[in-house]
Amino acid sequence: KSIMTAIIALSLLGILNLFLGFWLSRKTIQAATLLFLAGSMALTAMDWNHEMLWYGHMFHTTNTSISFSLIIQLAAFMVVSFSKGFGIDEEHTHPAEYYAILLFSVVGAILMVSFDHLIMFFVGLEILSVAMYVLTGSDKRNLRSNEAALKYFLMGSFATGILLFGITLVYGATRSFYLTNIAVAIANTPPESTPVFLSIGVLMILVGFLFKISAAPFHFWTPDVYEGAPTIFTMFMSTVVKAASFAALFQVLSGPFGTMYGTWVYPIYYVSMLTLLIGNITAAYQQSAKRMLAYSSISHAGYMLLTVSANQASTQSTILYYSLSYTLATIVAFGVVMLVAEYQTGRTEKPENFSSFEGLAKQNPGLAFCFTIALLSLAGIPLTAGFWGKFFVFSDIFNRHVYYPVILAIVMSAVGVYYYFKGIIAIYFKEGDIERIELPGLVKFAMWACTLGTLLLGLYPSIVKNLF
Repeated sequence: KSIMTAIIALSLLGILNLFLGFWLSRKTIQAATLLFLAGSMALTAMDWNHEMLWYGHMFHTTNTSISFSLIIQLAAFMVVSFSKGFGIDEEHTHPAEYYAILLFSVVGAILMVSFDHLIMFFVGLEILSVAMYVLTGSDKRNLRSNEAALKYFLMGSFATGILLFGITLVYGATRSFYLTNIAVAIANTPPESTPVFLSIGVLMILVGFLFKISAAPFHFWTPDVYEGAPTIFTMFMSTVVKAASFAALFQVLSGPFGTMYGTWVYPIYYVSMLTLLIGNITAAYQQSAKRMLAYSSISHAGYMLLTVSANQASTQSTILYYSLSYTLATIVAFGVVMLVAEYQTGRTEKPENFSSFEGLAKQNPGLAFCFTIALLSLAGIPLTAGFWGKFFVFSDIFNRHVYYPVILAIVMSAVGVYYYFKGIIAIYFKEGDIERIELPGLVKFAMWACTLGTLLLGLYPSIVKNLF
């Protein structure tokens, strides 16, 4: 019952947060939100090894859904820790609203990883998406933020329409929205008798997912939205949305559509290879650290799509491990970009460029160390969590005896090393005049917790990998 209690609690606490904004200070609201998230994580963890069905079997809690729910809530906890009360501009920033919307979006993400019915999935997706549209445009006086929100909303609406039409076609072919019933209907249909519109429905659902995870050629919104949104929400978007979307994608493809492997595997192969090419090569040309991380996020979608296409027994734990390692490193990377950009605003014309990081290590060795570990993990360097994430992905796809995507992924990993090391070279080997940046205690805690988590998972990957 605990994960259901966590969802209800997060929904109610989100509403409560809106009222707390009238009476409490920014820091108190931040502390209350962290307390709410810690409580919901404890409630979620209590369901471990208790598989249950809810709401007429529309909602299904398993150890997998609990694990992804914990990653989502952990990411939200770290993002809130980094938020520093959402700016010092008390007239134009309203932290109570932002924290409430964050809590609502976490509810949507949990529904996305625990559904057993396509309508429940759609409800979760819309709760998460609408919250993201609002948060992207939350910096109302910034034209980039407004443009990002409009692009995200328009393209997200198109993708949602395609996804919903795909769900409709699947319902028409199988007469059910339940994953188990769809699986039975497809299994009982001889391959030569499979309706064409069922295959079209599966591919349309796939297109909707590919947009959400920002895979090429549905990635065009990602760099502009990631760059235009306030960095704190970009951090949230790039971790929570990706983890929830990949968990849902794997659940759909390995479950009801598992017997239609031949229909969707080749599109995923081609999309993953295109995503790796576009994400990595375009990232190498970027001068803005934030925009580079946006393209890097696209490339990581390519790696995770490869393991989805492998559909091995180990794929589930690989996606879980990759999601956790990517989340920890990305939160630190965006966090440091945000802190340096805040310090450099007014000092340089483009505070998010790599040139703004020059000389960071001299006065801020801790900040530089955490940023370095995050970039090394994203690049897949040994002794970090990212190395094992890529290793498990390559192993899964290699066991399918599919070699071209693996070769391309390894070559693109080498390109990744080049652009991630741009940041490391700037902070250690370039002269700069960045003074000491004072960090609040919560920011320090979140940064070091994620960094140590990255190193711990790099040294002991079995902690997560052997959960299933």
